Amino acid sequence: MRIAAAVLMALAAAGASPAQNSAQNRLDEAATVFEEVMQTADKAIPQGLLDRAQCIVVVPGLKKGAFIVGAKYGKGFLSCRKKSGTGWTAPGSIRVEGGSFGLQIGGSETDVIMIVMNQRGVERLLSSKFTLGGDASVAAGPVGRTATAQTDAYMTAEILSWSRSRGLFAGLALNGATLRQDLDDNRMLYGKAIQNKDIVNKEVAPPKAADRLLSLYNKYSPRKG
Repeated sequence: MRIAAAVLMALAAAGASPAQNSAQNRLDEAATVFEEVMQTADKAIPQGLLDRAQCIVVVPGLKKGAFIVGAKYGKGFLSCRKKSGTGWTAPGSIRVEGGSFGLQIGGSETDVIMIVMNQRGVERLLSSKFTLGGDASVAAGPVGRTATAQTDAYMTAEILSWSRSRGLFAGLALNGATLRQDLDDNRMLYGKAIQNKDIVNKEVAPPKAADRLLSLYNKYSPRKG
């Protein structure tokens, strides 16, 4: 456990450069990830699933280290449907942390997208911390704008997830990964300490840096289906 904690700390430190990894810059990176995925029609998130989604999470550049014990670390954002069902809320900052034991050599960086499919998943997402596959059920999402998504796994999972690495976009089950809100990044974006549940439930005005990401969400799924 000490080794896993040390790996996570090293990955977090590597991603702490203010010039390259500020919350504002990361919002633009998240927008780029989502746009590039959705522009590839035959490899995108199925439109039917996206239109049913309650929330979207994008983590650009999830880092995976490997020093005997593998570890994952990344920062991203969540945004949920507004109460009216039309439009998306301002983004809340999140951190993804998780470890898997076993011999692993090398490291990689992967973009991750998750969509939350029901209210129970939303409640988990807006808590201060939860574990995928433990506190909330998660399944690898299907790929392809018109892909059939009527299997039991897709219909019952609270969260569906995908990854993109080296240009390949595919379903990914992030079982065991922990998501927690990032109050430091929220303070950077909103100028005050604010929790993700307040950003979403009170429909706080979004920061200017979120304009591009929210416009893309509204372009590809302006209202709940």
